[in-house]
Amino acid sequence: MRGTEHVKHYALSILLPMLLMAGVTYGVGQAILLWPTGEASLSRSLAADRTSLWNRITDFGSSLSDTPYIVALTAIAAIVFRLVYKRWLESIFLIVAVWSQSLIFLATTEHVGRHRPPVQHIDPAPPTSSFPSGHVSAAVAFYCGMALVLTTHVRNRALQVLIWALGIIAPLAVGFSRLYRGMHFLTDVLWGVLLGAGCVVMAARAILYSRERRRQRSELVRSA
Repeated sequence: MRGTEHVKHYALSILLPMLLMAGVTYGVGQAILLWPTGEASLSRSLAADRTSLWNRITDFGSSLSDTPYIVALTAIAAIVFRLVYKRWLESIFLIVAVWSQSLIFLATTEHVGRHRPPVQHIDPAPPTSSFPSGHVSAAVAFYCGMALVLTTHVRNRALQVLIWALGIIAPLAVGFSRLYRGMHFLTDVLWGVLLGAGCVVMAARAILYSRERRRQRSELVRSA
């Protein structure tokens, strides 16, 4: 792929989808502010039923997607993928998936400006607003991105199922923990899931599968 084709490819397959996701995220956030969802009742219910055991469990669940951990784990995974697979494809995919959701989150959360649930916040509240959940979007991007990479190199069906189960359970644990600890409303968590999943799909199409699509097109041209 020539230089200009590279620029066009990544502009259409990465930058444009990111701009669209950022625009939609901002729009949904503003819509939620205009039409209250009544989610505070769920937050109050969870806060009223807190126990010391679940406080400890959700502390671990929330930490699965703390920013320092996600940054460190992404860097470690990228290095390991490069060493094991002898190429940068998987490493670049994971970095793009994780950092694209982070950029979209940072570009939209302050402008949305949603207050956090009206309950005691067990975790320190960061300066960003409640919508969307950056913890959840990062968890989906990292853990599901890891699952996608690993299962493409594993042929055992049972192991593939196990890997994807872990890749899905981790973001669910993060989402519930953030709800329980009073850091997010339900719609913050749900949109975090969608944002993270969208970035994984975008990065997979742009990086992991683009080479295979180009190869198939070249074969079709040669056979025509």
